[in-house]
This record gives sequence, structure tokens and C-alpha cells, in this order.
Amino acid sequence: MSITRRTLLGTALAATAGVGTGAFQQAVAAPAASPPGDVVGKISVGYQGWFACKGDGAPIDGWWHWSQDMSRPPSLSNTTIKSWPDMREYSRGFATDYPNLTNGAAATLFTSWDQQTVDTHFRWMRENAIDTAALQRFNPFGSEGPTRDAMAQKVRQAAEANGRKFYIMYDVTSWTSMQSQIKEDWTSKMQAHTSSSSYARQNGKPVVCIWGFGFNDSGRPFEPAPCLDVVNWFKAQGCYVIGGVPTHWRTGTEDSRAGFSDVYHAFNMISPWMVGRISSAAQSDQFFSSVNTPDQADCDAHGIDYQPCVMPGDLQERHRAHGDFMWRQFYNMVRVGAQGIYISMYDEFNEGNQIAKTAETGAAVPAGSGLWALDEDGTRCSADYYLRLTGDGGRMLKKEIGLTATRPTPPVL
Repeated sequence: MSITRRTLLGTALAATAGVGTGAFQQAVAAPAASPPGDVVGKISVGYQGWFACKGDGAPIDGWWHWSQDMSRPPSLSNTTIKSWPDMREYSRGFATDYPNLTNGAAATLFTSWDQQTVDTHFRWMRENAIDTAALQRFNPFGSEGPTRDAMAQKVRQAAEANGRKFYIMYDVTSWTSMQSQIKEDWTSKMQAHTSSSSYARQNGKPVVCIWGFGFNDSGRPFEPAPCLDVVNWFKAQGCYVIGGVPTHWRTGTEDSRAGFSDVYHAFNMISPWMVGRISSAAQSDQFFSSVNTPDQADCDAHGIDYQPCVMPGDLQERHRAHGDFMWRQFYNMVRVGAQGIYISMYDEFNEGNQIAKTAETGAAVPAGSGLWALDEDGTRCSADYYLRLTGDGGRMLKKEIGLTATRPTPPVL
């Protein structure tokens, strides 16, 4: 499985949205297909929970998602990450082969396997009014399975302890026996978590997301018929089913294969992928006009809830503009009338678009690594800045603050 399995055709896709922005008027929000629940009217964050360290006790027994060769500690030449976490609130850090931080401290990394790590992440969600976490679940029938199974329980425990909601988000990337195995996994393992008071429900139904149907790439080669079968099977189990779909799902072009319209319209909620598609506030405006507005109209016409993606931006590529990029997306998605918002991602240090606490300055990253910290454009930002920004975006979605194009969140309190 590639770490950047979702960053597909990014440059080309972004270029196709380069229409003139013109003078926008605020969109009139259409009535929601569903009333407020745990995803409608809420902020959901993608949660990987996929980091492990050698010696942490996880069944996978390696530097999972920290190293290219996970049998060896991560280093300048053996790494998968584009951002460095702020390690100050983790109870345990594991020594790496990176040079010391520029400030002289040892370069240690956390493991998702520690319950304290997951508890800390969900506490940050609670402290910043982030409602719901979508736990990513890739093919669990291989060597990752036992670790992923246990992570689901850890997430459940942390969500219950912090009054947050969670749901299972299946990613079908490279899952060749998906059609039968996803049903088996739900029935034999994941369905049991719906008994939790913290398992997300929408319209009284447990929420499940399936990410990856219809993408025009070799990692997801499934034909429409088996995909539609899976969607309808989950709905028959009484689930509210979200589709993590290509950016151009509605037109069946570019990152979307043709012939998937019936699959897309079978979902209860549509959540198009956006990582790699835009990198500036101006491009967010372009997508608002050419993609998001007609997407919302299509969902309204079919009685489907719309959950567009908002992202902080790739820190290493210096997309963030000290929060202005992310806020413009919040503004555009609220004014388009979206029923919910999905944040990509919470702990995605691999692609550099995480909102979890991140190194504030160059003093807090490994010396010589070339990794940018949150102050990369000269504006000082606190480690929790993007958590706070997400909380304010949620308040705007919920109409607790008015619609505003001006970011209300200060980079440092």
C-alpha cells in the first residue's frame, strides 16, 4: 500500500478547475436531505491511527508508516513523513535515527498503539469541538489486520472517554477480494462497535463510509456492479452509507471512471476527495464555482447529503498561508450549503496535511531534515492552531458564528 495512495492526478486536476472566479454571491442553502445527526451538520475528521514503532507491542512489530523500510528506524534516508509532530503531550516517544532536533532534543516519535496517544488525539478533538472521527480501515485480511482490529477498540475507548463520535471508513485501495471480504469484516468484527454509545449514527442508522469506488486508477479497478452490490448490502444491513468518491464523480471524467453514476447516487452521503486538487484560496474559489456548486445541486436533486472535503494544505509544499487557505475552504463549503464537512486529515503526517499538533518552529524539527514547521511563511502559529481553526469552521457550519470570509482564528492565542 502506497502512503500517498489518495494523491492522484493532483496537478492535472487542479489545472482543470482554473475558471474565472468572478463576483460570487452567497449560495442559498438547500434543505438538507437529512436532519442534523452525527455527520450531517457536523465536522468529521479522517483518522489514520496507523503509526507504530518497533518495540511498542503492536502486532505489526515495526516502524509502520514512519519508515519506508519499517524494519529499520526512520531517518533522513528512510522516511515516509512530510511533517514533524509536536511530541510534548505524548507519554512515550521512541528513539529514531534522525539527527537531534535543531534545539538539541532527541528526535522521538509516537506510536498509535499506545492508548494514551489515541486518548490525547481525542481529547484534542473534544477541546476544539471536533465532532466525529472516521477511522480509516484498509484491507484487514493481511499482516496489518490484527493491529487495525486493536486500533478500532482503542478509538472506541477514546471516543467514549471524550464524548466524541466515530465510524468505520473502509478504504478499498488494492483490496482485490473486497466485494466478499468487506461484508465478512463488517459482520464478524466491525459491526460489534455499533453497540457503543459513541458510534456515529445518522437518521438513526450506524454510519459506514466506503472510500475508493469509481477512481480512475489501477489501485481501485472494481467495476460498477460489485461496487453497487456492496453499497446496497450495507444499506440492507441498516447502515447510513457515505461514499468517499473521486473529485469529478458527477461528470465521470478525469479521476472518475465513466459508468459509476448509479453507484454514486446509491450512497446516502457523497464526500468527494480533494487532496492534491487545490493549493490556494483562489483555487478554492474556482472549485466553489465549477465543482462544489453543481455537486451540491446534484446531491439536492437526488436526496443525497453532501460532505465536501476541507484540508489545511500540504505543509511541506507551503500551501497553508497561516490558515487562510483552510478558512477559505470552510467559507466556500458553508456558503454552498454543504450538509457536513470532512477534514483531510487529522493525523496524516505522511502527506503533510494533518491538523494534529505539529512542530511550531524550525527548532522543533530534526536538524538537516528540510521539514517545514508551522511558521514556514514567517507567521508564528501555535501547535494547536489547525485544531482551533477546525473548531471555528465547525462553529460556522453550525451557525454558531456568522458566515465570514475573514478568518476569526488567531495563529497564536
